[in-house]
Amino acid sequence: MKGSMSGAMKDAKIDLQAIQLAARKLEAGALVAFPTETVYGLGADAENAAAVASIYAAKGRPSNHPVIVHVAPEADIGYWVESVPPQARALIAAFWPGPLTLILPRAAHIPDQVSGGQNSIGLRCPSHPVAQALLREFKGGKGGIAGPSANKFGHVSPTTAQHVRDEFDADGDSPIACILDGGQSEVGIESTIIDLSRLASHGPVLLRPGHISAAQIGAVLGVAVQAADASAPRASGTLESHYAPRTPVLLVPPEQLTGALQQLHQAGQNLALINYSALAAEVPPLAAHSPMTASPQAYAHDLYAALRNMDHAAADLIVVEAPPSDLAWQGINDRLRRAAHDSSAVLAGFKK
Repeated sequence: MKGSMSGAMKDAKIDLQAIQLAARKLEAGALVAFPTETVYGLGADAENAAAVASIYAAKGRPSNHPVIVHVAPEADIGYWVESVPPQARALIAAFWPGPLTLILPRAAHIPDQVSGGQNSIGLRCPSHPVAQALLREFKGGKGGIAGPSANKFGHVSPTTAQHVRDEFDADGDSPIACILDGGQSEVGIESTIIDLSRLASHGPVLLRPGHISAAQIGAVLGVAVQAADASAPRASGTLESHYAPRTPVLLVPPEQLTGALQQLHQAGQNLALINYSALAAEVPPLAAHSPMTASPQAYAHDLYAALRNMDHAAADLIVVEAPPSDLAWQGINDRLRRAAHDSSAVLAGFKK
């Protein structure tokens, strides 16, 4: 996993002038959108409390909801945390640069705005070449860029530069000083988040599933990764409702899909559909349709773009065929469950 990237990412063009401009903007306290292999981030100087506060304002993000700090491959992790346990060193060696965020005890001199007031901090080293070039240019590679996803809080994360523009430039008054375009994000869903801040009492804890699985992490550490508990630190993207388009999302099991589409259509609903299996001939007319590949990697890569496209279809509902429940789909199912939060009663309402 370490250092792996697709041909598209390897071939991403590095515009050095744009990188330098973006780094200077960040150093001056401005916001910059930048690509990573997971999703596009909305970046600010992680040590500038006012700049980090401007991220929260731009996104409409609650101030107690932490952000992740992105660092260069050569960064001194010890600068950001009280101490670096051997478990963190092992995961860094195995998976960085890559889509894995580590939660560790925050160093006292790091502003608590990045952690939502908690004593922990989330750190990640992205593998996207544009992100790495920016991190190496910013503060000579010694800084950190606080970078939650570049979208309004709770909405679908962006996986292209155009998604960022759509999110913030609609009224012509964008809070973003510049947007670095690195093509479509390869992974397509946010990083796995592992809590290592309570190793003595809880061991490693999975706070958010992603491309790197708990099983892979457990294999490196030699211990099982635990599920999140009530006392776990707050982490990015873990609210019950998140990653949601404006159009309600309805998750439907594959065996119920055709019947649900017919029933909703008969009830006068204009439907958009995301599915991965073959459709029956009797599926009613659709406002929009996004067929997906039945591969978790390909599905994750395309998921947020599909949700955004369906959201522009003027449909009443986005019906999503529920993916398989095995561990390879855990990150995808997590995102869809949050996107569809509180909509499970929709279909039941039409059955009355």
